[in-house]
Amino acid sequence: MKEIAINIKARNQPGVLRDITALMARCGINIIYTHLFIEDKDSGSIYMELEDVKNTETFIHKIKNFEAVQQVEVHRSLSDIYGKRIIIIGGGAQVAMVAQGAITESDRHNIRGERISVDTIPLVGEEELAEAVSAVGRLPRVGALVLAGSLMGGSISVAIDEIKSEHDVIVISLNMPGSVTEKADLVVTDPIQAGVMAVMAVADTANFDLKKLNRKRF
Repeated sequence: MKEIAINIKARNQPGVLRDITALMARCGINIIYTHLFIEDKDSGSIYMELEDVKNTETFIHKIKNFEAVQQVEVHRSLSDIYGKRIIIIGGGAQVAMVAQGAITESDRHNIRGERISVDTIPLVGEEELAEAVSAVGRLPRVGALVLAGSLMGGSISVAIDEIKSEHDVIVISLNMPGSVTEKADLVVTDPIQAGVMAVMAVADTANFDLKKLNRKRF
């Protein structure tokens, strides 16, 4: 069955999302990703990625028949456009260096048809970092998490255990004091190289498998 991504602009009022999802259920359509946000006090947007769509034209026509719906657009999915995500969390200087390596390596693979995007957030404080690491499990399309700092452990290590037990995410750490390095799949001293290796670990166009490495520290 066909997979599509749609963006629905509709009036900001109760029951709109319920009516749209009820229609999808009646049509046997499965929602694989959704994101809803309010654009202003009068209207909002509902982005959805769908599978098992038998007839796109008929389905879009049915959605447009809802009185509250103002506009419907069909797009490529975020996975097709942005692809796998590399998340880099930690201190500003270290994050910047890891990002340099990851962006440079992503460019090399994306030119060849891959899709890899890089997200960064510089943070300080154990609880703030632990919260950010834990939130990675709630983000879509994450392939690898890079922890770029000078000292990480405690509740950050607990958060790593949580996301690794529930999600298929590669965790790479810079070589630093703290228990985070014991939890990571790979520990890299050079921040630029850490960014490069994160991209290589998730890219389909790279011949690199962490499981084949005979050591985890570089």
